[in-house]
Amino acid sequence: MKQFRTGLGVLALATLVGCGEKASDPAVENEAAAVVEVTAEAPVEVKVVVVSMFEIGEDIGDTAGEFQLWKERAGLNTHYDFPQSFHDLYMNSETGVLGMVTGMGTAKSTAAIMALGLDPRFDLSNAYWLVAGIAGFDPADGSIGSAAWAEYLVDGDFGHEIDAREMPEDWETGFIPLFTKEPYQKPNPMNQGEMFHINGDLAQWAFDLTKDLPLPDDDKIAEMRSEYSAFPNAQKPPFVMLGDNLAGMTFWHGELMNDWANKWVDYWSEGEGEFVSSGMEDTGTAQALFYLDRAGFADYDRLMVLRTASNFTMPVEEGQTAAESLTGEGEDYAGLGLALEVAYQVGSTVVEEITSNWDTYKTAIPSTEGSSDE
Repeated sequence: MKQFRTGLGVLALATLVGCGEKASDPAVENEAAAVVEVTAEAPVEVKVVVVSMFEIGEDIGDTAGEFQLWKERAGLNTHYDFPQSFHDLYMNSETGVLGMVTGMGTAKSTAAIMALGLDPRFDLSNAYWLVAGIAGFDPADGSIGSAAWAEYLVDGDFGHEIDAREMPEDWETGFIPLFTKEPYQKPNPMNQGEMFHINGDLAQWAFDLTKDLPLPDDDKIAEMRSEYSAFPNAQKPPFVMLGDNLAGMTFWHGELMNDWANKWVDYWSEGEGEFVSSGMEDTGTAQALFYLDRAGFADYDRLMVLRTASNFTMPVEEGQTAAESLTGEGEDYAGLGLALEVAYQVGSTVVEEITSNWDTYKTAIPSTEGSSDE
């Protein structure tokens, strides 16, 4: 990685010098040597990239979004301009942790991750990538403030769609896979980005490391969840689990959509995945890292996705419609603050373990067996 990027700079410089008529002039040669020295400066080694998706207002000192707790508590004080993306970068130069904000949606996350991966200022060849963000959770699986480590990332936008009012009577949904003729047709068509399988051993390791953490709770949230008798897991205090993510640019909601999400994740993971969290970016992040890995700029096997529940993906109160549930809270989720706190506490536990034992984890990806996948 370092040799490749430095080599490009030296090659470009050599080309410019070779085209000049005074290349043999000692002054020119000295100047060229000085430029080569600057160009060949080693990029900054990054140990962990913390990927946030949004921030509210300022990066510090006001209502927190996904980035603020990391900025304040992880000592991300070294600033890097990043005009080619949504938000500037901040790093802790001592720990090697770099924080970024991609912007919301798969389009922004894909572009942001790709822009960082190709930035010659950083050596990301051994970096771990931790997505740490909030999400809607299926109340059948978790409670507000709970955290889920994903192994399967499924895209909720990529497909054919017929308005439900015009779909055949024997169809249960108007959203079907590309190049099929009916919902959930078997065998599955070729995966063209509908599903990304990330490192399950790494997800399991992260879960084992954090599953017994004493997570914070909130009295208001505790009172709310006591009413959800139809969903035992939704009634529990926050806990850490394994569970997969459905990503899409459309913020969907409701019991019928929740049922579709479970079946869509099950379909594309061929029964291996379990829909738990609904976000808007993770397949875009995975797609960019897949390409960066192929080009030698990043390691796809070092991607981790942690989502924490700020809200549910369907109404949980009897008599409440999907529209009432969606518009009742708006964007001021009762569980936002709790979900952000849990995301930091769970995520930072993994980050600290990796950075504190970098001599081991730089070359050996952690797993439950303690061996590398490389």
